[in-house]
Amino acid sequence: LPIADTPDNVILAMADPLDGFVSGSIAAALGRPVAIAVAVPIEFEAAFNRLYPESESGQGGAHSGDIVSDAEPSEEDTERLKDLASEAPVIRLVNQLIARAVETGASDVHIEPFEDRLRIRYRYDGALHEAEPPPARLRAAVVSRVKIMSRLDIAERRLPQDGRIRLSVRGQEVDFRVSTIPSLNGESVVLRVLDRTAVEFDFVKLGLPDDVRQALERVFDLPNGMVLVTGPTGSGKTTTLYTGLLKLNSTVRNIITVEDPVEYQLAGINQIQVKPQIGLNFATLLRSILRHDPDVIMIGEIRDLETAQIAVQAALTGHLVLSTVHTNSAAATVTRLRDMGVEDYLLSATLKGVLAQRLVRRLCPKCKIPEPAAPIMIERFGLDRLVPPGQEISLYRSAGCPECRDTGYRGRRAIAELLVPTQEIDRLIFQRADQGAIERAAVADGMRPIFDAGLLAVIEGDTTIEEVVRCIRSEA
Repeated sequence: LPIADTPDNVILAMADPLDGFVSGSIAAALGRPVAIAVAVPIEFEAAFNRLYPESESGQGGAHSGDIVSDAEPSEEDTERLKDLASEAPVIRLVNQLIARAVETGASDVHIEPFEDRLRIRYRYDGALHEAEPPPARLRAAVVSRVKIMSRLDIAERRLPQDGRIRLSVRGQEVDFRVSTIPSLNGESVVLRVLDRTAVEFDFVKLGLPDDVRQALERVFDLPNGMVLVTGPTGSGKTTTLYTGLLKLNSTVRNIITVEDPVEYQLAGINQIQVKPQIGLNFATLLRSILRHDPDVIMIGEIRDLETAQIAVQAALTGHLVLSTVHTNSAAATVTRLRDMGVEDYLLSATLKGVLAQRLVRRLCPKCKIPEPAAPIMIERFGLDRLVPPGQEISLYRSAGCPECRDTGYRGRRAIAELLVPTQEIDRLIFQRADQGAIERAAVADGMRPIFDAGLLAVIEGDTTIEEVVRCIRSEA
């Protein structure tokens, strides 16, 4: 509770003065330093209830659980929720949750209602971390507030909804993609943080080795053909494509993208979002785009034969086509497109490069320490074949520190393999060779397999073997 406003700070009375989440969030929301005064818990609760009584709409113990139901909500219920979500404490709480996500570098915020609590979790470097929960009685109000901010229908609680929020957080414009899904105890909400200033659209900063980066840049400079980035969800495919687009972006090129959804707005690039509800899908848009005099076309994802065929046709007719596919390796992309129904002779004629990538967590630079690699680890993973003869191999570990939230990791980097088809690989594709034969030919031509790329990152002290195995071998 705020009890004084001085020229230097705002003084807060707190029942738990060690709760850094609350004090930090309030300081962030106010944009001013805060000082903490200790309050007796019983007296604090009494004062809080006097100042912020439960909404009259919820009197008689009718908390959020009474409003959430599988039945169609009444107009009265909807108005009660709207009023509750518009109360000052709820607005402040949601603003604090969002500000904390941006200021701490979270990629997602999870708001999950359970029978007796509202769980808040933030995703950092691919892993979820639980935060101090707000009062359980605010479950429905918090969800409704987010839905109001993202212009969703708060009366509809039986169906999933998607929306978007744009806010100014500490002077910077940040977009949030919002998804709601009905669950047993109410609606679960996930906000994806799309902070343009927090994303590095640079191949070097993505962590790509020099040889892969230079080869990839040469592929992006080709006047036509199809360049694909592959990997599972959350492996940084869109970031890599955006980086390539920004390198190509100039006044002499017409670059058009078709995305679902548009993640970040790129200056000077024509970006289009698919809208399946009105029949505006990838294939429909691509046909129109080909009549719009494009030089470069970026397709968010090739999901079906129709989209793949149009992409190949565009590449054959003098356009550079960039897109993503969900496969586990570069060579598997060929068989994936083949399975969709794309003819092999078209693949061999248009495919100019495939980058398979993952994002692995980086060891915290503040607390990582080297240790000589155990002989059994060197032998098991063949680490000695990746370094000059006689070089001592060290493996790093982190104990955890405040800088990395005691996880041992801070930030992520890409590890990747790049397949650039040669005449021999084109011949294999044309002859319907299997994935293994294509991969062996690529390795013989100099492609470093993605697992070896991960092991090199381990030897460089950037990550751990456990992290590489988690991201790659677990998919095999």
